[in-house]
Amino acid sequence: MAETYNFLVVDDSPTMRQLITFALKRIHNCQITEANDGVDALKKLSGNKFNLILLDINMPLMDGLKLLSILRGNPTYNDVPIIIITTEGADADREKAMKLGANAYIAKPIQTNELLKVVRGFLKIDE
Repeated sequence: MAETYNFLVVDDSPTMRQLITFALKRIHNCQITEANDGVDALKKLSGNKFNLILLDINMPLMDGLKLLSILRGNPTYNDVPIIIITTEGADADREKAMKLGANAYIAKPIQTNELLKVVRGFLKIDE
């Protein structure tokens, strides 16, 4: 039986969540949960196991870097790949996210094929 992949997409922009979700649906047997900020994401993370988290930086209530540091401090999420997807393209922002434990950093506007290549790489999924 094929493995099911659970993804958490965290972005305050409904349009961006929709775009990312649409791209991820090209991966067979995936379930996608959306969260509109870090606080919402924490609620959805409790009780659910995700194979991969896609995370925006600039969000209200709790930004992506704060959520990233919380997740990396939790043994349950130490091994879960976290991909930052953000408009913050500066090297300093990228370095900060990577130091906090991000596995990849993709600047918006995203290229669907690039995103899928990164996701498949982390989960070792053949096309």
